[in-house]
Amino acid sequence: MTDEYWMQVALEQAAIAAAEGEVPVGAALISAQGKLLGLGRNQPIRLHDPSAHAEIQALRAAAKAAANYRLPGSRLYVTLEPCLMCAGAMFHARIASIIYGASDPKTGVAGGCRDVFAWRDLNHQTEVKGGVLADDCGKLLKDFFAARRR
Repeated sequence: MTDEYWMQVALEQAAIAAAEGEVPVGAALISAQGKLLGLGRNQPIRLHDPSAHAEIQALRAAAKAAANYRLPGSRLYVTLEPCLMCAGAMFHARIASIIYGASDPKTGVAGGCRDVFAWRDLNHQTEVKGGVLADDCGKLLKDFFAARRR
């Protein structure tokens, strides 16, 4: 399956988040063998949990499915560049690569306002690829916030 395919899966989760009144961010975590291990969408409002970002939700589901908090070789697809909290969780889970859609210049740490994935002194290195279906991912966010401002 292609990066675009899995990002489309993450976009479906983002659309569900938007319908629930959450910031529309979705994620899909794929095992080293290419199997879907976990899905996630933003739910901090609904769950009263500031850590309930899409990436964290996908990591929790995948770790449960794998019966292991380490997910070596896995790829995490997320519609928005990850924040520092989510990046830290990805390092601890030993995610091999993060593929994101829209950039986040205010809180993104994969090149947006910082790039923690470029820190070579960390004990785990994660590959990063940004811009996959960026227009679709960005449009979902822009439309959501435009509707909230009206």
